[in-house]
Order: sequence, then structure tokens, then C-alpha cells
Amino acid sequence: VDSTDVPTYASVVSRESVRIAFTLAALNGVDVLSADCEGAYLNAQPREKLYTRCGPEFGEMAGRWAIIVRALYGAASSAASWRSAISAVIESLGFKPCRADPDVWMRPATKADGLDVYEYVLVYSDDLIMIGLHPGEIAAQISQHFKFKGDLAAEPSQYLGANVGKMPEMFCWFMSSDEYCKAAVQNVKSWLHKKLDQRLPTRTACVFPSKWKPELDVTPELRDEDANYYQQQVGVLRWLVELGRIDICAEVSMLAAYSACPRQGHMAAVVHLFAYLKGNPKSKMVFDPTPIDHEVEKEHDWSDFYKDYEECTPDDMPEPRGNPVQMTCFEDSDHAGDVVSRRSRTGVLIQLGMAPILWYSKKQGSIETSSFGSELTAMKTAVELVEGVRYKLRMMGVKLDGPCHIKGDNMSVIHNCSNPTSQLKKKSNSIAYHYVRERCSGKRPVARISWVPTEANTADMLTKSQPGAKRQKLTANVLY
Repeated sequence: VDSTDVPTYASVVSRESVRIAFTLAALNGVDVLSADCEGAYLNAQPREKLYTRCGPEFGEMAGRWAIIVRALYGAASSAASWRSAISAVIESLGFKPCRADPDVWMRPATKADGLDVYEYVLVYSDDLIMIGLHPGEIAAQISQHFKFKGDLAAEPSQYLGANVGKMPEMFCWFMSSDEYCKAAVQNVKSWLHKKLDQRLPTRTACVFPSKWKPELDVTPELRDEDANYYQQQVGVLRWLVELGRIDICAEVSMLAAYSACPRQGHMAAVVHLFAYLKGNPKSKMVFDPTPIDHEVEKEHDWSDFYKDYEECTPDDMPEPRGNPVQMTCFEDSDHAGDVVSRRSRTGVLIQLGMAPILWYSKKQGSIETSSFGSELTAMKTAVELVEGVRYKLRMMGVKLDGPCHIKGDNMSVIHNCSNPTSQLKKKSNSIAYHYVRERCSGKRPVARISWVPTEANTADMLTKSQPGAKRQKLTANVLY
């Protein structure tokens, strides 16, 4: 085996790009098909020099040396070989890779009504999603080179463990973790029955047990076998969050912080969380591009502040096509929520229209002595994430209908960041203060910041554990 200096990268389109693509399909009225390439790696030639001694299953060839001429699963360069093979075929159809996500391929097209749009092919290993005017023709051309499972491309019903389908009344797509969640809950039920002869709790309105905090748990540490199972279940829960269970994002983030040395109380919280999932199994994340009806944010005269600022746009971005999309961001912070370290938690939710695209829940890196400081830090993080998503949208050729509408529930932060005449009296927050204000100014601002009541701030559930009724009300804003 000669495996020196061989590339090992694989085709792994980001889930964020997939959510954007489904939203664009509804926004521009184009079709979606998916396909699974049969054999995948075996369609490519290896980039390594590989050979093997034939076993008895080779009959008369047994004992002889054979050169391997296909990229076998497990070889160091097989993923890269397959990526090169599928990329060459897609590129031959006139598609170009997106600079923000190389596994998103795009080419210009024009609808019958004259609307200029982009067609996309998204690649995740051997799974393909084709979005365009006639995705069947794209699939037919690819199938001339690689055989599809079932010999055809069809509207997607499964993708990376998630259920996918159409919402007929909304003319848009949804993604749901129902089946994956059901299988995960059944796994925990079986483990409880065999290991402890117990059952899942039946009444679990809250994600965490009432008034329980993971940082205060002093129960005995788990044994190695149980700790390993805890880590496995945290991994399952993290994937559920990726598939759209935004309502458990904050709690899963908290539990993941104790994976190195979990305690019995943490395991009990994981069991309680699965009981919550059992009682709340259905959750469709709908990629509805319908704009949210925001109140018109007041525009201020920023001519005396940051007068030279303009939103940085890539020089090599493609021509924007299709209908414009509205961008909204909800941000929040739980000041000193960790009662041991006294660090706050930031929560951010970014939507295109009403479609959730990116969600974020993370403990802040420093201790803030006031709620203003933690909220301003969260606002800075939100603006950074907004800039990243806007860059990706531009590189995917998406039209933006203006600045992102950023909603927060701390009036002091909103006033400081959106009003040019306000002054910051806390020197420790000056960097975040100027960073956010600059992006609200200029001829082409990144964002318009405005206030939203706490009970309507969807990001609030990404910062803390909440009573069941409040969590359900906020969850209803993004999940069906």
C-alpha cells in the first residue's frame, strides 16, 4: 500500500446549505428530486497503489496477487476518488461549484415566465439532491455515468436520517426527525428495561426535570460502560438537533459539556429528555419562504458615524437570480445562567422568511457582570452569524431584499446598537458595541436592529431550560 500524499476529503454538503436549497425551491417555484448512487466509491479508480492476495472465494485464483482497480470502502483516498469522479460528471453538465460550499453545484437557468434562477445539485457522499426547472433531465444525464438505486430519481422522502416531504397547503418542503426520533426513543426504552428494569417517565412537559441544573449535580460518577452509553445518546441527541429539533438545542448543549465525566444525574436527565421526545414526537421544520410581517424599523442618520462603511460583498460572487428572500434573526442571552461559572449562554436563530436555517446555543467565553454585557455579546455573535449566512446566500446567487431584521429583547442593547446618538458607558463592551453599530450604518447595512418582547423571542429557548407551556409556545414559531 502506498498512501502517502493522497487527498482524503469527501463530498459533504452542509445541512445549512440543504435547508437553504429547499427554501429556494419553494421561493422560486422549481422542482426537487433526489437519487442515491449505487456502489458509489466502486465507480471511481483508486488514487493509491493497492493490491491483495486472493482468498478461497476466488476459486482458481486463490493465493495469487491481484491489483485493486476500484476505490474500495475503507481505503484512505476512496472518498476523494469518488468526489473527483462525481464532480467531473456534474461539471460536464455546465454546473460550477459554489465558493461558499464546494459540494453545492449551480448553473443559471430561465423559467418559462422569464424569471432567471439557478439550478442546484447538492452532493453528500453518494446522495444527490437536484433542484431546478427539469431535475429529471439532470438525473438522467448523471445516471448515464452512475447507476441509481432503484434505477430512478424521485422526490425525496428521506435525507440523512430525516423525513422529507411537501406541505401541500403551503407549496413548500419540510424536514422532520419523526422516524429517527422514534427509533432513538425505542433504543433508550429497551436499554432501561434490560439494564435497570425501568420505564420511561410518562409525564414530562419540560425538557429537563423541574429546577434541575446540570452544573449543580453531585450524584456519583457513572461507570465506564454507562458513561460510554451516555456519550452515545448525547451524540444521538446532537444529530436530532441537526435534523431540526430546535426545541432541545440548549439542553443538549448543556449535557454535551459533561460527556467527559458524566454523573448519574446527567444520565437521568438524558432519560428525561427522551421521555420529552416521546411525548412530543412530531416536529416538522417547514421551509416556508413567506416573509415575516415586521414592523418598519426606524432609520437613523448615520452620516456622522462610520460614514465609509459598506457591507463587504465578494468580488467573485455570481449574478443574483430568482425572487428576493427576507432574512430575520432572533438573538437572546441568559445572563449568568451557569450558577457555578456564572457564564451566560447565547442563543441565535436565523430564518429565511419563515424557514429556520441556522440555530446556535453556546456558553459565552467570558463572564459578563451585567445583563447588558451578556446581551451585547450575544448581539455581536448574532451579527457575525448573519454575515456568514449572507455571504453563503450571495455565493449561491440569492437575492437579498435588504438588511437582516435582528430582533432582541434587551431595550438597552437595542437602543445602543441602533441609535447613532447613544453612548456606551461600559468600556469592556466597546469592541462589540462598535462592531454591531458599524454594521447597522452606511449605504448598505448588514442589519436593522429592533426590539421584540421576551415571550415572542424565539431565541429565548436556545439559552435556558423553560417550563413546558412556554417552551411549547416558542417551539410553535418554528416547528409544526
